[in-house]
Parts: sequence; structure tokens; C-alpha cells
Amino acid sequence: MRGERRDGRAGRSRPGDARSRRARNGGSSGSYRSGPQKPGSGAQKPGSGPRKSDGLREARERASQDLDPPLPEDVQPADLDRSVRARLRTLSKNNADQVARHLVMAGSVIDSDPELAYAHAQAASRRAGRVDVVREAVALTAYALGRYAEALRELRTVRRLSGEDLHRAIEADCERGLGRPERALALAAEAPSGMSTTERVELAIVESGARLDLGEPEAALLALEEVAGEGGPIERVRVAEHRAAVLEALGRDAEASRLRAKLPREDEDVVFMELPAEHSADAEGAVDGVDRDPRSGDDAPEQERE
Repeated sequence: MRGERRDGRAGRSRPGDARSRRARNGGSSGSYRSGPQKPGSGAQKPGSGPRKSDGLREARERASQDLDPPLPEDVQPADLDRSVRARLRTLSKNNADQVARHLVMAGSVIDSDPELAYAHAQAASRRAGRVDVVREAVALTAYALGRYAEALRELRTVRRLSGEDLHRAIEADCERGLGRPERALALAAEAPSGMSTTERVELAIVESGARLDLGEPEAALLALEEVAGEGGPIERVRVAEHRAAVLEALGRDAEASRLRAKLPREDEDVVFMELPAEHSADAEGAVDGVDRDPRSGDDAPEQERE
């Protein structure tokens, strides 16, 4: 079953999506790359015949293939982002290609079928369990399913393998999902410097949700106000959605209703606009630069200035 979506849940990153990771330029993490073999290190000598380990490896690969979900033929390794594919260069070409295809599938179906996405991430992990982007895929798909303890373990493994702290908001939300809002707040307080605007916004949303979990709606509202107006239209809509939930928790239902009336419905297109800061909050039917699609034909209700 898909995990229940809570107020204050972190936004979704996608397996194999370079946008969910800081620029690497194909750099090595140094934690899972093997160096060139040295003489006497166990390399097969000419004429020595096949090693037993070769047979064991082939048996493991056959067993893994029996567990793997099928891969559509039109899904190709080249569909994976180039910078993510670079992380697979320690693998043999055939293995890297199969892992890449599973990562593509995990990223493409995580919203529509998270169970299948998780199965593809697990298939990639069986083939390349010491590669950071593969373990990241397992973490993100586990999170999508509400398997918070597993997602938390995997994210910590990703940090150890890559040396990068990329998913602080999701880690904090996993702590919330495990009923530990205090730990979520501790993770937010120890957030690394240099986070992107999107990362800061997502972490603020999770922090706000943790405050609600603790029965502290005033502090929850303050957490959102600290990132008000930051990020692009998507981030601003997400902050507005969670702000409405906090206002309701504070008993300010009229304000929450007015704010929700400005938000686009799930079945509506969103038009991305750049509005001057002094006008963005007052634009009719707009939430900080996000407007409903005028082609929808719906008449937006008259809005009051806040």
C-alpha cells in the first residue's frame, strides 16, 4: 500500500533524475571504485581456465534476472541522464546497461505505480548495490511507498557512498513518518549550508509539519513564513498549500479558505508567470506568481486582499 500523504510531506525526487542531485561532473566518490588490479591480486592467468567465482557470478545473475520485473524494449540506457549514467562506469557494460534501464523505469513510474518503481530499484540494487545513484533510487521509491525506516537507511547509505547530503528534507520526513518529529526538527536544525532554494523550501515544509505533529501550529506557521516568496511557482504553491493547513490548525478557517481558493485545482493547468513582488500576492486568482490557466473557462471567485 502506498504510504499516506501527510501535511508537510517532502516533495518527490525521482530516481535517475540529475535535478535531484548536485552537479558532480562525473566525479568519483572514492568509496566504491576499484583501482587497477595488481600482479598477484587474483587476476586470472592465461591458460588457467575459468574460475569458480565466474560460475558463481553467472548463477547470481541468473537468479537476479528471475526476480527482475520485465523491461520494455523501448526503454534504453541512453534514456538515463548522462551525469547519472557516469556513476555506473565501474560496472561492466552489459550490467551498466541493465541497471540504467531499471533506473529509467523506476523514475518513470514512481508516481503512477510506486510498487513497480520499487521493484525496478531493487533490481538495479541487486546488480549494483554499491553505487550511490542506485541506492538513492531504492531510498526514493521506498519513501514513495511509505517504507520510512528503509528509506532512511538507504539515504544514510547514499550519503556514505557519495559524501553528499542531498535529501535532508526526505530524511526528516521519514523521521516524522516513524513518529519521531523531534528527530525531524533536529535534522532540519543541522541542515548543511549551501542548500538550494528548493531544498530549503522542502525542508521548511517538513519542519512545519513536524511542528504540527507536536501541537505547535504557531511555530509551524513561522517555519513557512521564513521561506515565503522563495523559489519558483511550484515551490510557492506548495508553501501556500501547507500554509492553508496550518491556518486551519490555528482556527483561522476564513483565511485558509481564501488561500485555498487561489490555488489551482489538481485537474487544472498552471500558468507560470513572473510578477513583480509587490503585486504577486494581490493578483486575482494568483498565488505568488502562479495563475490558473485562462483557457479553463472557470470564473475565479472574487478575492480579498490579505
